[in-house]
Amino acid sequence: MSHFEHVNFLWDDAKAASLDPVERLVYRSNLLGSDQRITNTGGGNTSSKLHATDPLTGKPVEVLWVKGSGGDLRTSKRENFASLYQQTLINLQASYAARPDKGLKSKAEDDMVGMYTHTTFNLNPRASSIDTPLHSFLPGKHVDHMHPNAIISIAASKRCEELTREIFGGTMAYVPWMRPGFELGLAMQHISQEQPAIKAIMMGQHGFISWDDDEKVCYTRTLEFIEKAAHFIEAKYAAKGGHAAAFGGAAYHTLPEEQRHAVFSAILPWLRGQVSQHNRFIGTVQEDEAILRFVNSKDAPRLAELGTSCPDHFLRTKIKPLYVAWDPATGDVAKLKALLAEALVKYRADYAAYYERCKHANSPAIRDANPTVILIPGLGMIAWGKDKSESRVTAEFYNCAVEVMRGAEAIDEYIALPQQEAFDIEYWLLEEAKLKRMPAEKELARQVVVVIGAGSGIGKETAHRIVKEGAHLVCVDLKEETAAATAAEITAAHGLGIGVAGSGISGCGPALGLAADITNRASIRAMLDKVALAYGGFDSICVTAGIFVPSDTTGHIPDDRWDLTFKINVTGSYLVGDEAFKTWKEQGLRGNLVLTTSANAAVAKKGSLAYDTSKAAANHLVRELAMELSPLVRVNGVAPATVVQGSAMFPRDRVIGSLAKYNIPYTEEEATDSLVTKLAQFYADRTLTKSPITPADQAEAYFLLVSKRLSKTTGQVITVDGGLHEAFLR
Repeated sequence: MSHFEHVNFLWDDAKAASLDPVERLVYRSNLLGSDQRITNTGGGNTSSKLHATDPLTGKPVEVLWVKGSGGDLRTSKRENFASLYQQTLINLQASYAARPDKGLKSKAEDDMVGMYTHTTFNLNPRASSIDTPLHSFLPGKHVDHMHPNAIISIAASKRCEELTREIFGGTMAYVPWMRPGFELGLAMQHISQEQPAIKAIMMGQHGFISWDDDEKVCYTRTLEFIEKAAHFIEAKYAAKGGHAAAFGGAAYHTLPEEQRHAVFSAILPWLRGQVSQHNRFIGTVQEDEAILRFVNSKDAPRLAELGTSCPDHFLRTKIKPLYVAWDPATGDVAKLKALLAEALVKYRADYAAYYERCKHANSPAIRDANPTVILIPGLGMIAWGKDKSESRVTAEFYNCAVEVMRGAEAIDEYIALPQQEAFDIEYWLLEEAKLKRMPAEKELARQVVVVIGAGSGIGKETAHRIVKEGAHLVCVDLKEETAAATAAEITAAHGLGIGVAGSGISGCGPALGLAADITNRASIRAMLDKVALAYGGFDSICVTAGIFVPSDTTGHIPDDRWDLTFKINVTGSYLVGDEAFKTWKEQGLRGNLVLTTSANAAVAKKGSLAYDTSKAAANHLVRELAMELSPLVRVNGVAPATVVQGSAMFPRDRVIGSLAKYNIPYTEEEATDSLVTKLAQFYADRTLTKSPITPADQAEAYFLLVSKRLSKTTGQVITVDGGLHEAFLR
């Protein structure tokens, strides 16, 4: 085919020619992985059989370079590919054949995976994929194994073998479902030997694999097979009525966006609490046209119950999603919660029964029985994962499953993988071993922390400190642009993770920037609702926003400035805690609220009357809220002494004013950094430690209070003042 409508042809001859053979494999892989119509995130693999010099013998050898275990084609680099002696891999066939226990899903089959390490070329540490035999045993120098929605639609159809012949006219062979591994590699080798003219194999309920001795031809052929399948499906789909008739037509109608978001905001924290009884989850909302067409359809209950087909899908989406038959026309949120509560109980029972029915004597223990995909008519889909990246990928995979069902239903009848086969993939001992090899989760993993005042100073430093421990950060400031700037810094440093970013708030990554006025309850509520839409809820809030208004030249402070000081430093913290508690109660998950007070709360000073008394009130607010919000939420405070460096409260003019007040020598021409250093050291010299107090010092205290390290501490104020003895309580 010279023209592609359903995939992107991206090959650049000049670019390819500038690369060495392994780099061309990486290039081809990246091109294929960049188009989700070709393969899903983390799915599929590619390989090239290349000539190299054996570092032991100095003789030429053939080396199989193949995408290693756990990689993603879109982002893979050279180091993500395993390198193996091709002839040694072929020789393993004799070893396997000699085993009396060989056979599909046998111990011998699994043991062969461990044998791949003995074929490693040049001490490459990248672990080999279980798909390695597929690439080694096929004759082509270059092999692509992909999971395109169009191809899987055929693979997941009842008449898969017949449709493969009808669509591809004998250019693609067929192999029924077999779990990836040695037996499947041998089966493909047999097919290629029996049918030497074919260059591709349809893998029942899985995907397809294609090959050639020329890498550009291999790439192009992969796209051509997908394009041909997509053309066939779309023609059948249009003939059956297209979108209007998809999935049996519409049974429900989509709610307007504003109403959808209001319902999502009302149910998400509660729902997060329900599915997080074993482990906390982070949510992603999907509400685009395609997913809404599915969840609103007449056939959605039937198809959802069947579950997904491709094994790459249900490893994320579980055996099936949870679908609730809520009528969005009623707008009854209480009814929706009741339906979800009832459905969750049934889902967990069904999952436990599935485990008991399919488990083997050596199966791993049952995993979390809560759904990772929830479908609601009129609203869309909610996907859950251990972090935002995983929940986005889960959403992506179920979107792929919906596309597969759409195609399969258009050309034939969709069928799911048999439950026993699904179980044997989900609870495969090799998969369990891979999970156990994964690094331990960070201390604040699965947590969502809201930092109010994150646009600068202590709040900004706190956001950067907490995200290092694995938390998702909601950076909040009065001005959205300053909050967004901090969130952008965090995202740039820590990445979006794998998967596609959705649109708007629900498509955020590890950090999100939002605006809120903490003196306005409605503004706080709107911000918290956006947090629910982004992540499903939140776990901790740190309020670092504050204001310092000095007395005027007469020693007094105007009434309006006094009011503003208390509104921000006291009332704002109360409103945040009071409004957030509504959400915490809905979630039912333990949380943390950390307020900012000051060493000045215990030290009376001239010139800061409003600030000091507001901070004294904030100290007691910590204790009162600890009582009011217990036992669900721990409430504590951080009391900094004067933080000059990096603080928004110390612009140049205030620094100069303070230097003049304390008779510290300076010049008007001096750089701001120099002036700040002088003032910071002056304050440091008044403390016992004689060291300037920085935002990073304060951030460490906020981290401790939102972690479990001080899990029995509430109603307390931690002082971070360098040892200001005047603040010692008497």
